[in-house]
Amino acid sequence: MPPGLQAYAATEALSLLTRVYARIWSLLMDDNLNLCLVLNTRMAARAITRRADGKLRPFGINGAQFNILAALVMQQDRSVTEMAKALAMDRTTLSRNLSVLERKGLVSVGPGANARKRQAELTKAGHKKFESVIPEWRRSQEELRQTLTNPDFMTTIAGLRHLSAL
Repeated sequence: MPPGLQAYAATEALSLLTRVYARIWSLLMDDNLNLCLVLNTRMAARAITRRADGKLRPFGINGAQFNILAALVMQQDRSVTEMAKALAMDRTTLSRNLSVLERKGLVSVGPGANARKRQAELTKAGHKKFESVIPEWRRSQEELRQTLTNPDFMTTIAGLRHLSAL
């Protein structure tokens, strides 16, 4: 390639790269990526989960397991699939957590009214564990509610429920 053509090609390539860089920078500046709902919701969920897991660790369970125990207390006649849907949890993830709770003696899992469906129920130890955790859960909930001053707690919950129904 002749030197003059090389210089022209290099200039054109540099010009193209500059335009691409400017467009990317423009997009980044136009969109405040820090306000991304997905990012912020996931960050908040992880922070709240870490906090709950830390508060529940002395009781030998984590936040997901507490939610499963609570779901079993609130409605006892759901299949594992129905419970997974109600908890917005993948069925296999729920099954793994139920297995852990079953090994701990907190739940029993067996066939439901329909032999093709599995159901879980709290054992006596599961009821005792749940009751022992409730005071700490209430304290933790109150601490979280106090941190949500603008918007208020009920507005936050309503917004999260609306988003989870999408």
